[in-house]
Amino acid sequence: MSPRSIIFAGILTGLTACTHSNGPSLPAGPQQHSTARPIVVLLYDGFTALDAVGPLQALGLLEDVRIITVAKERGPVVSDNGIELTAERALHEVDSAYILLVPGGLVETLQTAQDTAVQHWIQRIDRTTTWTSSVCTGAWILAASGVLKDRPASTHWYGAEELERLGARYDPARVVVNGKYITSAGVSAGMDMGLTLVRLIAGDEYAKAVQLGLHYDPSPPMDHGSPEKCDSATVDMMRSMYDHALREAGLLKTKE
Repeated sequence: MSPRSIIFAGILTGLTACTHSNGPSLPAGPQQHSTARPIVVLLYDGFTALDAVGPLQALGLLEDVRIITVAKERGPVVSDNGIELTAERALHEVDSAYILLVPGGLVETLQTAQDTAVQHWIQRIDRTTTWTSSVCTGAWILAASGVLKDRPASTHWYGAEELERLGARYDPARVVVNGKYITSAGVSAGMDMGLTLVRLIAGDEYAKAVQLGLHYDPSPPMDHGSPEKCDSATVDMMRSMYDHALREAGLLKTKE
């Protein structure tokens, strides 16, 4: 039995045991389906690994789901810090999803957002999804496809202007739920997004168990994780760094 199966079985056993104790009555998790529901993750060179892996650590503990990695072509896909994941399917091999998850990045993310093949694939997949989600600047890719048009959405603070240029309405909240669309702020917010989706799908008690199982109780060494909490020099430094990367790639349009 895999570690994932052990954790999943433990959650269900624990919740079921609670229903027979003197404590509060808890749900036993979502109902089984005859076919596993696909969680489809779009990969592309330069994606941020935590944007994908973070929420999947929680979403993979839902009952009766299967994670499918997809890219323009099958094979290894290298993240922005060199971590390599494998796309098990190509875009043309996937035509539906229960959850679509789009991770962010920087230069390659904006390039992917401009790829008409990816735009058309997202439009097609979005018609089948129960949930369409993004982490960080992955919202650029969703917005470029048109599915976030006039919708509130979150993204990395640096990506706010580009998100609005692409037709969405930037919301600085860490996680934004708008109908079936769920978007999150930069990188680490993907963990919150994943747990939010677990809660929406499987209920509060199941989500609490998943959070505890992941020991997700963040206490960062510095309270410096958003522009509002930072000194202006640090914000300017990071903005200049991102600007430079996009300028070198010939992609800087909103900032001169």
